[in-house]
This record gives sequence, structure tokens and C-alpha cells, in this order.
Amino acid sequence: MIRYLLGRLAWTMLVIWIVATSVFVIYFAVPHDVARLIAGRQASAETVQLVRARLGLDQPAHIQYAQFLGRLVRGDLGYSFNTQESVNTIIARDFPVTVSLALGSGILWLVLGVGAGVLAATKRRSATDRIITAVALGFYSMPTFLVGQLLLFFLFFRLYMAGFEFFPPGSYVAFGDNPLQWARFLALPWLSVALVTAATYSRLTRGAMLDVMDEDYIRTARAKGLTESRITYRHVLRSSLTPVVSQFGIDMGSLLGGAIVTEVVFGLPGLGREVVQAITTQDLPIIMGITILSTVLVVAANLVVDVAYGLLDPRVRLE
Repeated sequence: MIRYLLGRLAWTMLVIWIVATSVFVIYFAVPHDVARLIAGRQASAETVQLVRARLGLDQPAHIQYAQFLGRLVRGDLGYSFNTQESVNTIIARDFPVTVSLALGSGILWLVLGVGAGVLAATKRRSATDRIITAVALGFYSMPTFLVGQLLLFFLFFRLYMAGFEFFPPGSYVAFGDNPLQWARFLALPWLSVALVTAATYSRLTRGAMLDVMDEDYIRTARAKGLTESRITYRHVLRSSLTPVVSQFGIDMGSLLGGAIVTEVVFGLPGLGREVVQAITTQDLPIIMGITILSTVLVVAANLVVDVAYGLLDPRVRLE
């Protein structure tokens, strides 16, 4: 196990280095003039040169790259070009919002998706199975921003016009300030992400369970007289969760890196909305910092998923 984890950690560091290098090449080697953008179109050449020197953009590319990697190793993601605020501070401020969105919607889509998949698999070829399949296909075909807009229209606007003001249109309240208001402000964002994502988990769970139900050891369990519920939840579901856990690791890691569409639609001050604003203003350190953070979260989530395989499925062993 230790040897396996060390090997995976080495690959993780290699992936992070490759992504960091790619980000540097994209945002520093591609021709553009950030200094001119910050100084303004009417600024003189001397002013632009002063801005370029202050930001370190007048250095050769290999020196900028060495400085970039040195700061990255120390955990320093640099400073915003526009506000001179530390990128670490910006991420620390916005990350709790993204974490709240990711964890809440993740729990919700697991409950909805896995629950619907189990029900569809145990009711194979029935009307229930067909209805769940149709609903899952419908939500799977809908983009997140459309689901969010529909939820805002029906659960906020229509209810507000009728005199009910339970669902707010946007903004955010910290969990430490008021847990009930925290959940109230995140209810619609959670639902918009969960409904779209749960469709995938429903199909994954159903397909995996149907494959496991045809295994010899399941028929043996039935021949021994085990109850159907024990077979379903103790043997079939446990062995079917491997693809679900794998997908969950990817989805959760990506969502923690910034749920761009959802945060913009609902006005949540998280990493997703921050990176959209940074792209608009060409604030490269913020873009690079959030991109690298997203990479770290995705590879870390996949490492946890690989370890979880051996716990969920006895047939899987980490070597």
C-alpha cells in the first residue's frame, strides 16, 4: 500500500508540474500586453514600461518561469495584476463558497442518483425503470445554466410573485454566521448542480448493478436463501459502486476547482465567478492560481478514489 501511494504521489507531482508549465506557456508565452491593458490605452510608453517592470514582465521567459516555479514550490501563487492582492488571500476568501456548493450538491446528487439507479435496477424493465431512465436522460441533456434559470423562474420568481419569499435569488451567507440562511441561499444552486449530475450517477449505478446481478456469486447467495434486500445492498450495490466512486472523484475535484456556470448564474462569490472576472480583465496570476488549485484537487480526488477501490470491492487489490 505504501509503495503504491508513493508511486501515485510521484505521478501526482508530475501532473501538477505539467499543468503548471502548460499554464505558464499559455499565459506568458502567447503574445499579449498585460501592461498596456493595466495602464490603459492612453498611457505613454514610459508608463507602460514602468508597469511592465513592476510586474516583472520585462524579464526573459526562462527567468519568469524559474521565478514562477520557485513561488509555486513555496505555495505562493503571486499577486493580482489589478488589485495587488495576494492570490492566496483571494482563494482563501472564495474557496469556502465553492466548497459549500460542492459538498452540498455532491451529497444531494449521490442520494438522488444512486437511489434512482438502485430503484431502476431492482425494477428492471418495469414502468418505474422506464420513467427513471426518461427523467435521467432529460436532465442529462440539459445544461446546468438552463436548469438554474428554470429553478430561478419557478422557485424564486413565480413564488415571489405569489407572495412566498423562501428562495432568495442569489448572494451568500457564511455557515458560521447563520447555518439556516447558509442552506437557504444555497438550496437552488445545490439543486441545479445535483439534478444534472444525478442523471449520470443514476445510469452508472443501474448499469453496474445489472452487470453484478448476473455474477455467479449473486446466484449462489440467492441459492443460500439470503434475503433480496441483503443481496441488493450488501453484495450487489457494494460491488457496483466502483464506477460511481470514480466519477464522484472527478466531479467533486472539478467542482471544487470552481463551478463557473452555477456561481455566475446564482451570483455566488466563489472561485468560478472569480476566474470569470479574472479572464475578463486578463488578471493572469488569479487565472493561473485557480487553475493550479483545480488540478491539485482533481488529482487528489483521484488518489482518494483509487484507495477507496480496495475498500469497496474485495476483488480489487492495490499493488
